[in-house]
Amino acid sequence: MPSIDDICQFMQQFAPTRLAEEWDNVGLLTGDRSAPCSQIMTCLTVTPESAAEAIERNASLIVAHHPLPFRPLKRLTTDAVPSRLLWDLTRANVAIYSPHTGFDSALEGINQSLATKIGLTETRPLEPIADDPQQLGAARIGTLPKLASIVDFIQSIRKSLNCPLHKAVVGSDKPVCKVAVACGSGGSFLSKAIHAGCDTFVTGEATFHGCLEAKAAGVNLVLLGHFASERFAVEMLADRLAEQFPDSQVWASEKESDPISWF
Repeated sequence: MPSIDDICQFMQQFAPTRLAEEWDNVGLLTGDRSAPCSQIMTCLTVTPESAAEAIERNASLIVAHHPLPFRPLKRLTTDAVPSRLLWDLTRANVAIYSPHTGFDSALEGINQSLATKIGLTETRPLEPIADDPQQLGAARIGTLPKLASIVDFIQSIRKSLNCPLHKAVVGSDKPVCKVAVACGSGGSFLSKAIHAGCDTFVTGEATFHGCLEAKAAGVNLVLLGHFASERFAVEMLADRLAEQFPDSQVWASEKESDPISWF
């Protein structure tokens, strides 16, 4: 039976914490490293629903993409949702590990997986780490092997990610060729995508002013939604953990869902 630390060591290799942004909170956030880890649940976010699922199914560890806690807490009580979730999970001996932006930028991480799923080739980091031998970095940029209209490109993304609706800024009627991707709240990478000569930028969400920037620059901006741009990756991670640790039961949360309804 692996220990929680065994899972942490694997995650450190798979999604190195050195790749995480300075403002992030990654790694083992709660729990006893020496404790046995018989049940592992992955999820995008620790919510009341996913936390209850982990407790009900006797999870030893939650590997949650988004950190809990993310910001420092001054007290651990049931008065606020983040501290209440931590209180309940700690009492149930459920540890929490978060790879977050380290997972975003990893060699087999979310952005690389997203770029592959939407059909990009010749991918590389949009924001590379200087002098990194593995050529790692944040976001990804690549090319479509076959030119497509923005409408056809969006339709293909719908099929590959199995999500019915996207928002988009159509900045140009030219064929889609050079594309950048950044999962989650990746709108801050738009300027880098424009500077790199991309005709299309795919992300989870962006601000209204980011949308205006894309329109003015003649760049298509496809907004998948934060959940859709990342949830598939924690399902893939569950499969990877199950292969690596066959003595543990591993599953992706069945209770979490996109808090935003699309009409």
